[in-house]
Amino acid sequence: MAFVKGAWRILVAIKDGLVLLFLLLFFGALYAALSFSPTPGKAIGSGALLLDLDGSIVEQPAEVSPMALLSGSGPEAKEYRLSDVVAALDAAKSDGKVKAVVLNLDGFLGGGQVAIARVGKALDAVRAANKPVLAYATLYTDDSYQLAAHASEIWSDPLGGVAIMGRGGSNLYYKGLIDKLGVNTHVYRVGTYKSFVEPFTRTDQSPEAKQANQALAGALWQNWQDEVAKARPKAKIAAYARDPAAAARAANGNMARAALTAGLADRLGDEAAFGERVAQIAGEASSVKEGSFASIDLGAYVKARKPANDGQIGVLTVAGDIVDGEAGPGTAAGDTISDLLLTALDEKQLKALVVRVDSPGGSVMASEKIRGAILQAKKAGLPVVVSMANVAASGGYWVSTPGDMIFAEPDTITGSIGVFGIIPSFEGTLAKMGITTDGVRTTPLSGQPDVTGGTTPEFDQVMQLGVEDIYRRFVGLVAQSRKKSPQAVDAIAQGRVWDGGTARQIGLVDRFGGLEDAIAEAARRAKLDPAQAKPYYIEKQPDKFAQFIQSIADREQDDADAPRDMLARQAWVQRGWASQAVADVKALVTGAGVRADCLECRGYGAPQSRNAAEERGVLALLAGLWR
Repeated sequence: MAFVKGAWRILVAIKDGLVLLFLLLFFGALYAALSFSPTPGKAIGSGALLLDLDGSIVEQPAEVSPMALLSGSGPEAKEYRLSDVVAALDAAKSDGKVKAVVLNLDGFLGGGQVAIARVGKALDAVRAANKPVLAYATLYTDDSYQLAAHASEIWSDPLGGVAIMGRGGSNLYYKGLIDKLGVNTHVYRVGTYKSFVEPFTRTDQSPEAKQANQALAGALWQNWQDEVAKARPKAKIAAYARDPAAAARAANGNMARAALTAGLADRLGDEAAFGERVAQIAGEASSVKEGSFASIDLGAYVKARKPANDGQIGVLTVAGDIVDGEAGPGTAAGDTISDLLLTALDEKQLKALVVRVDSPGGSVMASEKIRGAILQAKKAGLPVVVSMANVAASGGYWVSTPGDMIFAEPDTITGSIGVFGIIPSFEGTLAKMGITTDGVRTTPLSGQPDVTGGTTPEFDQVMQLGVEDIYRRFVGLVAQSRKKSPQAVDAIAQGRVWDGGTARQIGLVDRFGGLEDAIAEAARRAKLDPAQAKPYYIEKQPDKFAQFIQSIADREQDDADAPRDMLARQAWVQRGWASQAVADVKALVTGAGVRADCLECRGYGAPQSRNAAEERGVLALLAGLWR
């Protein structure tokens, strides 16, 4: 028997060794494949540059772990880096191989008005170079039509059309549910308009929040209409959006025909007919599939023409929620971003710094950590220029205060200069289940915050005073940065959000302009030739194995699950309420204690990647509390 056991152990060891050897050989071959870099441009043929945007345009794509991708629990949609899309279009203007640019917007999820306007500007430049831009979608919504308006030819499916909704919508309010659950929310805040906490303390918006939000939505909506009207003068966009029912009645309910009549579309046809039209311009593809045309893949085109990241103007991206600790791209983690910047200052010969902000804020501590690192750049003698993208509010504005000059766009959402803290306690919930708490204290703060027994008045007072102190610091930072008195800043602060146009008028930003304008200004301040200055993007280098897995996932992923008729599409888009609920519960239960965050901003930026497994987990928490 001992002999048999020994022989079995030997066989198991041989098996384990062979498996290990196989894995080593597999990953060695995989690494060699990933390390191989083809000659740039070699594999690019001629045809139409195809922007098949089945996802969202973002400032910085989120990092997804290979295990999440392999397990199928990664994000539901792709993310396209704004600078990559713009660079591809800029290259296409003078590239003889690019015969046209094609936008397939059936799966486009948006990107925020600022990002879409920047892509639209690049499309205008392509058209100015006498190259056609053709757009196709079954059904256009606000974001996809803002992009399509810059095309020279807009196609819609005969069963589709254009659905313009305008700015605005609803937020979820949890006060009724919280009361039923017996949860006690302890809120500490400063700012008449600091409405982030209202979903936990009210059943509706406060009058002050509604007034500010209406003004913001109205300004952004007017800017949207102005851009579309300028890009496509023949589109009767104002009348179509103002009375869509009249347009539908006039076309007997045929919304595609209504769009054609209103000048919003040029031609109606299915995807095959559209492909045949593109083939007349760009050439036919070798595929036998109906409606195919010679196309150039966007990803391959970007990779083939991506310049070396070796400039003298550092570009630090602060994108996503600002959180404590470390995180990958797409999330503005205080430790990660500050470490990246400090390392770049030590290792690179940078002459100036541009801080690109696309964040609604988050943790005060993390915001201050990032601001401190930016101050180190200033201490080293580097000019600092801030470039605001879709959103640079609350904590996003906090990290902008070191800037010598702040650029924004009219559609940028900024301000929200306010602070709050929120802590839930569950003594009421536990009491419903017959559970109580008791103990001893040596000071009024012993065991605080007690999430099972409730907070003491002394703790509440200390927290409120602390939040008020941080607000005064925030106002002081803005006053110093903007060369205003604290009283003047307080009058435009109080947590209120502003559109970029108004923010410029009240002095929260200096100029209108995008990232390229900020880089040019930084170069001038560093006494460099703006025409010759190149950026150095201060980012975590992507993991090659993760890129390999992502490329496989991208090939397998398509937009087939996105409904294309009007009713189903709008219902599908509105499913974001679940993501909002997840984010709100996380902010209540696990968020940073003291926050500079903006509730209103979250509906106006690029759609955030949703993780289905994460949503299920937090919603399960809610269900557990309910039971």
